[in-house]
Amino acid sequence: MGRIKQKLIKRTSRQLLENSPDSFGVTFEENKVSLGDTLPSKRVRNKIAGYIARLKKNTKTIIDDNE
Repeated sequence: MGRIKQKLIKRTSRQLLENSPDSFGVTFEENKVSLGDTLPSKRVRNKIAGYIARLKKNTKTIIDDNE
């Protein structure tokens, strides 16, 4: 069973993806570099980078299944 992410993490991740979807990839490392020093703490940055990677993978899977 997985952990449930905080609202702050989910909301911020979705806003970042809406504003600039092309600047993020499907891997955690790419997203971590893309976020850089824009977030206040390393822990929050890592959580958001991981959640964005998960969202991108899920949307990619849905698109591939429809084709």
